[in-house]
Amino acid sequence: MTVRVGVIGGGQLARMMIAPAVELGLDLRVLAEADGMSARLAATAVGDYRDLETVRAFARDVDVVTFDHEHVPQRVLRALVADGVQVHPGPDALQYAQDKLVMRARLTELGVPQPDWAAVRDADQLQRFVDDHGGGAVVKTPRGGYDGKGVRVVHGGDEAADWFAALADGDALLAEELVPFTRELAQQVARRHSGEMVAYPVVETVQRDGVCAEVIAPAPGVGGRLAELAEGIGRTIAEGVGVTGMLAVELFETDDERILVNELAMRPHNSGHWSQDGAVTGQFEQHLRAVADLPLGGTEPREDWTVMINILGGPADGALEDRLAQAMTAHPSAKIHTYGKSPRPGRKVGHVNVAGADLDDVVYVARAAAARFL
Repeated sequence: MTVRVGVIGGGQLARMMIAPAVELGLDLRVLAEADGMSARLAATAVGDYRDLETVRAFARDVDVVTFDHEHVPQRVLRALVADGVQVHPGPDALQYAQDKLVMRARLTELGVPQPDWAAVRDADQLQRFVDDHGGGAVVKTPRGGYDGKGVRVVHGGDEAADWFAALADGDALLAEELVPFTRELAQQVARRHSGEMVAYPVVETVQRDGVCAEVIAPAPGVGGRLAELAEGIGRTIAEGVGVTGMLAVELFETDDERILVNELAMRPHNSGHWSQDGAVTGQFEQHLRAVADLPLGGTEPREDWTVMINILGGPADGALEDRLAQAMTAHPSAKIHTYGKSPRPGRKVGHVNVAGADLDDVVYVARAAAARFL
């Protein structure tokens, strides 16, 4: 019997699940937020993922529900589980990707290395945290932030006054130690409900304006103890929160070769796009295998190096399709993935993957191909 996988969210992550679903013989269905979204080829319903009855109606026609994003409310997720729907990752796991304060508390329980942190409810509490941590801190809204949104570096308690004013009674902001990191890394792990788990090589990520711009796989200079530590952290978190599907653990590497957990994502993630063309099993196929409870695939790199470059913004005239042909002609070794989105400043409209034996050459070709879209 064909397994029907329902994806809530019609963005590019759902779009990139379509091809591997076909190859695995799965019936992929998508609940999109609006008409014409990236995953429109598989959109079988359009509606509000925050509305319980809309989601319930969608879930009736699938065997398992998974996600393109982590924003479906807990009340909706738990109602689906109560209805007997298979939800992967489930609400007990997904809460740690939805609320950064809940995440920090659970990582503390698991003994995972992370920045010092505190829940702060007013400017005085934030000021005390800043004073105790060298005069600076990172303040985050616990819910809803991504790609640099909901994150602010502060040096005084009054610099988050507007956020405090918007808090509901009993709510708090997250204050974190301002980590002097040397670079950012990411560790991906896939886990089946049965407990089978596989890990990908740790990668280096480069952020610009809070958005992931480049990924190098594997991370240069990471091997031995550091690679084992990153994988161990990923496996500990995946097991400790009971995630099913892909888990991405964003990490800081410090100058004394420590690594600290920054944030979590429980779905395919930008840091894993390289695996589409650079690993034995890409992250989108792996996620589907995991949520459908199929045996997990190999995670070994196909080449010495793979570099992923995000296409951010796209051409001002909107002629993305014209630039695609130019990039393919100029750089035939580049694998170009577009998201079916209209270009606008800062928007992710696609990415480029290039793999090969020489890192300098791979980086050059990937950047040159992506530059064709600017």
